[in-house]
Amino acid sequence: MRNIATIAHKELRSYFVSPIAYVVVGFFAILFGYFFVANLSVMVRFSMQAGMFGMGGQSININEFMIRPLLSNTAIVLLFFLPFLTARAYAEEKKSGTIELLLTSPLSDLEIILGKFLGVLALFALMLVVTGAHMGILFWYGEPELGPMLSGYLGLLLMGASFISVGLLVSSATRNQVVAGVITFALLLLFWVLSWMADSVGPTSQAVLSYLSILEHFDDFSKGVIDTKHVTYYVSFIALGLFLTAKAVDTERWRG
Repeated sequence: MRNIATIAHKELRSYFVSPIAYVVVGFFAILFGYFFVANLSVMVRFSMQAGMFGMGGQSININEFMIRPLLSNTAIVLLFFLPFLTARAYAEEKKSGTIELLLTSPLSDLEIILGKFLGVLALFALMLVVTGAHMGILFWYGEPELGPMLSGYLGLLLMGASFISVGLLVSSATRNQVVAGVITFALLLLFWVLSWMADSVGPTSQAVLSYLSILEHFDDFSKGVIDTKHVTYYVSFIALGLFLTAKAVDTERWRG
């Protein structure tokens, strides 16, 4: 466990010794802030219109009109950010030549993979923590439900971890960070749009495509529903990604 923590710390620190972490977290915060203001404007406009038409007595559901759309927009942002965050995990090691030192060290492939995974996941968790300031504003001026908000963040964390596992897999198979980022984005986009293809196929294929779609499993989290079916999907997705990464790293070790 100590080796995993050491690698995770090294991976996380590598992002902060370069501008990568500051740029990614900064731009993510700006985009989240933009969507926060945009969704807040929509909610305020709806509230004013409801008052004009004599529906002022009806309370606006902040979770439904504000938080749920905001988290859905955040999921789309992650689709663009995380692939290029994970691209350097192995590709940079190969480019700089430190991959040989890492693979010949007294560390198992599992320790290396879990360490890198947790390092990137920690940076991603930090990105989500930054958004807490915006959510605090909602609690200061309104009364949103905490449960659905937390389940939505849990969904984002699981989805992001799934993105990271795919990113590590692709990064372990190439030396070029740009190529790794583009391929990861393409793969994640494919899993994202699978449910869109379901409308043009038969019932059985439709059920399969809907289940494989990474987006379909996030929707219930944003509604405040934590279904074990969705948790199992994301955990299995992460485990498969890390397992394939282990196979790729093991191949690299034997080639070395």
